[in-house]
Amino acid sequence: MDAFRQSYAVRLMCRVLEVSASGYYRWRQRPTSLREQRRAVTEAAIMETYASFKARYGAPRIAQELSATGIPCSVNYVAGIMREKAIRARNGKAFKYSRTSEAMTNVADNLLWRQFAAPAPNLKWTTDITYIWVNDRWLYLATVMDLYSRHIVGWSLDMSMTEQLITDALTMAYGRREVNAGLIVHSDRGVQYRSSGYQDYLRSRGCVPSMSRKGNCWDNAPMESFFSRLKVELIYAECFDSIAAAKSAIFEYIEVFYNRKRRHSALGYLSPVEYERRCA
Repeated sequence: MDAFRQSYAVRLMCRVLEVSASGYYRWRQRPTSLREQRRAVTEAAIMETYASFKARYGAPRIAQELSATGIPCSVNYVAGIMREKAIRARNGKAFKYSRTSEAMTNVADNLLWRQFAAPAPNLKWTTDITYIWVNDRWLYLATVMDLYSRHIVGWSLDMSMTEQLITDALTMAYGRREVNAGLIVHSDRGVQYRSSGYQDYLRSRGCVPSMSRKGNCWDNAPMESFFSRLKVELIYAECFDSIAAAKSAIFEYIEVFYNRKRRHSALGYLSPVEYERRCA
């Protein structure tokens, strides 16, 4: 009735619906309950958080974000409000992988064997390359992840997929971290990672190369997962009009959002930077 007050007389609607007009007016004058007030505040906070994280967060992470700001609520409560508002996080398939027949030359042993947990920083790194289609051409992104905290410690973006691309990502990682002898750096069997120059560069810093088994994407699952989230939460959601714009957005995603803000379920819903800070 309240929604149609401008179109129909109140007493007419009361007669049609067989309710009392006095009851309707008492309902309108009733003060908002504490429960309704709390829900209104929570709804506003959910919508603001959803927008501020650019639709990248679903109910679990939004609930964690609200709790951190002093608005405690359950995941189911947030999920129910998100359904009512018809909003949901960007999502997609985990990742696609096509089997290829890699050459067997210069292949390192698989030292990780899917043991992706690390008791301290700079013990296990993983690295890979992904393709990004921008403005009618491919960009290639190489990243280095510390498995201790899922922190992207090094990355490089270029228009060609070369040995230099992956060594540039490693150079950034070495510049940011104190690397001790014995650090395992895991990758797939791509031709760049099997190159003598790359492996000599690793060993010159005391690092040990490790490689996935032939045709087995799950041996590098954390990095594949990162690339999947990057594409779902950024690349597929944007339409870049230039390579410079894509580079700027990727910088913001990795350095500002992913490393410092994004809550990771594997880290107890802390960001990589916060996880490292608390565990230091």
